[in-house]
Amino acid sequence: MLGPLAPLVDLVVPVRCAGCRDAPGTVLCPHCRAAFGELLPVARACLAEGPPAHALAEYRGAAREAVLAYKERGRRELAGPLGELLAAGLLSLPGARADHEGTWWLVPAPSRRSAARQRGGEHMLRLVRRGAAALARHGRAAAVAPALRLHRGARDSVGLTAAGRAANLAGRVRVVPAGAPRPGTPVVLVDDVVTTGATVRACAAALARAGLVVTAVLALTRAGA
Repeated sequence: MLGPLAPLVDLVVPVRCAGCRDAPGTVLCPHCRAAFGELLPVARACLAEGPPAHALAEYRGAAREAVLAYKERGRRELAGPLGELLAAGLLSLPGARADHEGTWWLVPAPSRRSAARQRGGEHMLRLVRRGAAALARHGRAAAVAPALRLHRGARDSVGLTAAGRAANLAGRVRVVPAGAPRPGTPVVLVDDVVTTGATVRACAAALARAGLVVTAVLALTRAGA
């Protein structure tokens, strides 16, 4: 965010790990990266008949701190290491597959426009782009499809019940044709936190209505499991 001023800022306030808030000189230390090391299934009760969903960590401890630092505290440099973790998880994600040309299509969950403005842009789009770049370094062709938009009327879901979250999103997650691959393409839906599953259900349903095949859902963390 600070561009050429970043090195000067680091001299005054050295970068520290976003997960443990220690380990100076690193964005996410090896110990905190290890918190994201396992594919955890999201309870079927959250997703009903939707695609299989997994998370890389529980929404607690170092993983929670890293997600909050990236999402809410302006630590955009975390897109790199978190994107690498997503890419590693995708390679072993049950159900996920590339299209017939060998390209993995990743669809980021959308944010409310006001939230995106406060965060300097769509944080999941930035993260998924870094994940796609990491996949490319592993020799896997990857493409990012910014195919979803959250329309006006949706409010912050913090504090809402499961039913309230579902009602909040009803009819408000829509597909942007210009950002979507052709119908029939297998895609992986990517989010930061799965809580009740309302967001991924609404997103997966919108993609399915547009003729896309959501093969799997991958989140950085799961909450309330």
